[in-house]
Amino acid sequence: MIRSLFRTLAICATLLLSPLILTAAETIPQLELRSAWPNLKVARPLCLEAAPDASGRLFLVEQAGRILILPRDRTATNTVTFLDITARKPYEKDEEGLLGLAFHPRFKENGKFYLFYSQQSPMRSVVSEFTVSKTDANKADPASERILLTIPRPFWNHDGGALLFGKDGQLYISHGDGGERDDPNDNAQNLGTLLGKILRIDVDSRTGTLPYGIPKDNPFANRTGARAEIWAYGLRNVWRMSFDRQTGALWAADVGQDKWEEINVIMKGGNYGWKVREGFHPWKESAHKHSPYIDPVLEYAHTLALMKETAFSEHSPGLSITGGYVYRGKKLPALHGVYLYGDYKSGTIWGLRYDGKKVTANSQVVKPNPVRTVASFAEDAEGEVYVLLLSGQILELTPPAKAAGK
Repeated sequence: MIRSLFRTLAICATLLLSPLILTAAETIPQLELRSAWPNLKVARPLCLEAAPDASGRLFLVEQAGRILILPRDRTATNTVTFLDITARKPYEKDEEGLLGLAFHPRFKENGKFYLFYSQQSPMRSVVSEFTVSKTDANKADPASERILLTIPRPFWNHDGGALLFGKDGQLYISHGDGGERDDPNDNAQNLGTLLGKILRIDVDSRTGTLPYGIPKDNPFANRTGARAEIWAYGLRNVWRMSFDRQTGALWAADVGQDKWEEINVIMKGGNYGWKVREGFHPWKESAHKHSPYIDPVLEYAHTLALMKETAFSEHSPGLSITGGYVYRGKKLPALHGVYLYGDYKSGTIWGLRYDGKKVTANSQVVKPNPVRTVASFAEDAEGEVYVLLLSGQILELTPPAKAAGK
């Protein structure tokens, strides 16, 4: 998610010295960003989720360990603390912390929700189930925690941390390859580990002694030597994934290493190539031989020089991709069906259209700004999309001032 200062300076220089070229195959609207809660002060927001209970509540995750309920009044200055696990110190280094939140599809009835957070000594990622307090719907019960998964981490980075429920009622989990350069432990291609994978579990059942169930249709549920939780593999560090609420497609943005950022549509049992490939390009040999590899939907490079080596040469460069959502809201009809994504370092937001086989359009939606740290995207109950900045801002997309008649 977070890269070094010299890479930030490099992208700043590229953006200042280079013209920005847009794909013209199909119109995607140019938009601007404005503060959605201009008077709120939040710290390192990474996730914003709507409660699936018709309450209209929005829950904001801060990296250090707090979950806040945002005020309905967009001019308000106060939030309500739903849960606070900062005492556990999940956030010690840049890519650690409280990274994911998902509400059970039947949250209105059972009050269950799920967290993904980092822990130390030993380093590990934890996926847990909590329930809401029986006496206060705006408070979680910290004592209700039921740990589902503990995933050992060899290094501090590449933690992933996205949690999503699909329309099938199963919980999908992303975890990075374990960190360091070149996936030194060859985790992403190794079906015997949960690192470098997207996982799928059933939180409402049990398989053997596990505190969760293994869905019978998981692709490796019956393969000897493979972890049955795996849904897809060959991923470096998926930083945010989302379901298209209309088609059900699972979109995942995989952060690259030195050259290429990529966007994937995740298929059951799919191998997305890392570390054998980065994007469409050869990278390193792996001791685990698997094929075929599924190509990304789109890739973009870290420099303009590298962009000449890709079919998406008109895309502007960036350094660290942040995955978003396929827009299905009502406020911006021209954006309907566009997958929105951004770059943490350049601050650019792009949109693409995809017909299920190829990208039919791709262009900038919001111009670059290296000060704008695009940490995450969010979607409310109506399908409207927000942008979360690590600096603490919650932004919403809006037409340019001229187009809005201002």
